[in-house]
Amino acid sequence: MAISDPTTRTAELLALEQKYCSFGDTVHYLEPPKIFVDCEGSHLYDEAGTPYLDLQMWYSAASFGYKNQRLGHALKRQVDRLPQLACQYLHAEKVEVAAKIAQYCEKRFGVKGRVHFNVGGAQAIEDSLKLVRNYTGKNLMFAFQGGYHGRTLGASAITSSYRYRRRYGHFGDRGQFVFYPYCFRCTYKLKPETCNLYCADQFGQLFDNEYNGVWDAKAKSAEYGAFYIEAVQGTGGYVIPPLDYFKRLEQICRERKILIVDDEIQMGFYRTGKFWAIEHFGITPDIIVFGKALTNGLNPLSGIWAREELITPELFPPGSTHSTFSSNTLGTAVALEALKMMEEGDYENVVAEKGAYFLKGLRKLQTNYPGIIGHVDGLGLALRLEVCKPDGITPDRELVDRIFAEGLSGTLHARGRNYGLVLDIGGYYKNVITIAPSFTITQEEMDMGFDLLSQLFQRCI
Repeated sequence: MAISDPTTRTAELLALEQKYCSFGDTVHYLEPPKIFVDCEGSHLYDEAGTPYLDLQMWYSAASFGYKNQRLGHALKRQVDRLPQLACQYLHAEKVEVAAKIAQYCEKRFGVKGRVHFNVGGAQAIEDSLKLVRNYTGKNLMFAFQGGYHGRTLGASAITSSYRYRRRYGHFGDRGQFVFYPYCFRCTYKLKPETCNLYCADQFGQLFDNEYNGVWDAKAKSAEYGAFYIEAVQGTGGYVIPPLDYFKRLEQICRERKILIVDDEIQMGFYRTGKFWAIEHFGITPDIIVFGKALTNGLNPLSGIWAREELITPELFPPGSTHSTFSSNTLGTAVALEALKMMEEGDYENVVAEKGAYFLKGLRKLQTNYPGIIGHVDGLGLALRLEVCKPDGITPDRELVDRIFAEGLSGTLHARGRNYGLVLDIGGYYKNVITIAPSFTITQEEMDMGFDLLSQLFQRCI
């Protein structure tokens, strides 16, 4: 609902923000920053009451839509019953959420394991690093180019972008970054139809002899404790690898006793049409890191699932890691309700069907802008649209920046009124529009999304 003088109020807030708020977060990627005051379903609303169709849903955190009533009621019930409890004590929801996740993994992978909670995704990555170091005695990790695991110091060390580390001195434990199978921009200039997973074999060749710096051939021991992977790269631009790639990678790692840590913070909980994105690729990780969509963004909660042998009470005893708000009562109450909703709904098929419809629409859009839209792909409701120069390959970040800003202007037209379009930008060259709609998005809303995207391209090219 619009307030009496939204323009004045917005100006006042922006003036205060300029004076008192840190610029260290991501707000000022857009100038001036955008202010929203309401949300519902797949829409955000500014102070003038203009609706903005959200096609990124808080970096895929709000899969069940904004103001989801069932999850809101779960949160309110817990606020009235047990809103606060130090995490050194147990409450029912923590135990039940852990059990549901562990039981699912045991059923899916045939492996027993345990769950440990934290607050944000990066903090859960930190816990996984502790688990790996504790189990293997090694502090070096492999990770992918284009991978993103968070911005704490430990998570930054295995996130490939130097931009996140540059200001903070030397990172002695910085990961060794391996080429991701980004087939549209293959590092080796090969084609996925004929390459026979050449990039995976190149990683395997690191272990051919000791002079590649990662392997002691005599002791048959790697210097690296784990390989941190994203089954589908998130911030890297929703890059989807060939289906057999991770099987080849798993074989290489298992033979060298290198653990596989699967970061599902963006892609977990049916974003790709499977409970875990890694299920599409036929391997069993040693550790899974999760967060974001577990609580639909209502209250922060993250965690790790790990194989039993890595996280036994004897090996990882009380106090091994801790956070004041981990397994908080509000987050676990919402998470438990969200997991029940996932069990009750056929989200494997729902997400696959809606994803296929969305992908078809994006490919139709691509035919209208040949070259400019160089690549379109998707897995479930994790979709990518790579924007290029007219040659169809050279990244066009400037055009994407214009599209992003124009979408937030709130001046697009649909249904006889002004609309905005909320997008997220990722990719190695920041030229990829990453799309993660809510699971509740309707066909009518998807069609409107295609129309609004088309308007943006028409305005900005």
